[in-house]
Amino acid sequence: MTDSQPSFELTRDVKGYSETAYLTADLIRLASVTPNDAGCQELLIARLEALGFVVERMQFEEVTNLWARKGTDGPLLAFAGHTDVVPTGPEAKWSSAPFIPTVKADGHLYGRGTADMKGSIAAFITATERFLAATPNHQGSIAYLITSDEEGPAHNGTVKVIETLEARNEKIDWCLIGEPSSTNTLGDVIKNGRRGSLHGNLTIKGIQGHVAYPHLAANPVHLAVPALLDLSTEVWDQGNEFFPATTFQITNIHAGTGSTNVIPGEKEVMFNFRFCTELTEDDIKSRVTAILDKHKLNYDLHWHLSGLPFLTQPGPLVHAAVAAIKEVTGTDAELSTTGGTSDGRFIAPTGARVLELGPINATIHKLDECVCIKDLDKLSEVYERILQKLLAS
Repeated sequence: MTDSQPSFELTRDVKGYSETAYLTADLIRLASVTPNDAGCQELLIARLEALGFVVERMQFEEVTNLWARKGTDGPLLAFAGHTDVVPTGPEAKWSSAPFIPTVKADGHLYGRGTADMKGSIAAFITATERFLAATPNHQGSIAYLITSDEEGPAHNGTVKVIETLEARNEKIDWCLIGEPSSTNTLGDVIKNGRRGSLHGNLTIKGIQGHVAYPHLAANPVHLAVPALLDLSTEVWDQGNEFFPATTFQITNIHAGTGSTNVIPGEKEVMFNFRFCTELTEDDIKSRVTAILDKHKLNYDLHWHLSGLPFLTQPGPLVHAAVAAIKEVTGTDAELSTTGGTSDGRFIAPTGARVLELGPINATIHKLDECVCIKDLDKLSEVYERILQKLLAS
């Protein structure tokens, strides 16, 4: 590791930093590579129980989840996030060790998970602590939904917690997810929705044979070309005022035995749709099938839905977030539905209003992931003001 900048490990012996920064550093030291929580949630539980939250540990197979709630009345505002992080990549290429929280001369805190999303979780906690100290008799309830399965398959994390809550008719009214939504400055973008994601695994069948005798074979690579061209040039919709147009992308193609003189017998194609609210899952499936059938292909097609599109229209949650960002940072936030999927896809179908609001996303999943320490402090203040606007009596 090489670093020409003065830097130091952020510990609680180092004075002059906020509790949000210290808590972020405490979380970074825990190497919680998905799906391992590595003790992060126990650290959070200690803080939440001290505030009077009722804590439920929800373990589903190898995944650690946390549901904590303070209050029984509505409305219920939930903070949602994940303690798991992606692998570091080659540690020797980091300028400082990825699980040693390091402050550098640029005023940023470096370490895996600083931006995605341990910094946001720390800001959740400190905002809640200040809000409860100032407003002990607030309206409604506050909850935390934290998982260690967001960066992985997401089979035993938020989706399972939501299933548990739904089974007992425990409803979230408003949900703030700490995903790093900002682009250039803190709070310039709020994600108020996400596109749906639908995967297709297509196998086109031909007849294997010798390349010198093509009349005795049927090359699935050749057979597939017209259909794939139609799929890739199809205009699926025009989008709408909240979402860009639906997109189709081929992600993998495989055919052949590895030999230069064998016509393959099958061709495998993987593709993905990122779709907006103009289409349903069934709309896409039927249109794809119609195109394949038009070309008289012999095929198998298997689908996997990662998530449906969701949208939070302007209302109390959106208004509170936009106003809080303006008050703290002076920025006029833009509402956006771009980007990939998030765990909001599991929460929104319950009827919850969902927003994603967090730090700048420029370094997430990269070497030398980092977050501006001043932004962490501002983010905590934004969360606190949202609590005030929605739950202060």
